[in-house]
Amino acid sequence: MNEIDDDEMAEEYDFSNGVRGKYLGRVAAAGLIRLEPDVAKMFPDSESVNSTLRSLLPIINAQVEKAQT
Repeated sequence: MNEIDDDEMAEEYDFSNGVRGKYLGRVAAAGLIRLEPDVAKMFPDSESVNSTLRSLLPIINAQVEKAQT
């Protein structure tokens, strides 16, 4: 095996027949979302994101109800 730098791809890898976005549908179906880097710094894991969003639900629901009246 050739010794390569971390920034270089080994010559034996051939991505010429690769398909861009091949698994995008699977990712979307799984409900994954991407957080911007500044937001991701504040949330170390999915539980912290979910907990924060759940705490906002009463406020969101109140605003929706207010807008519907």
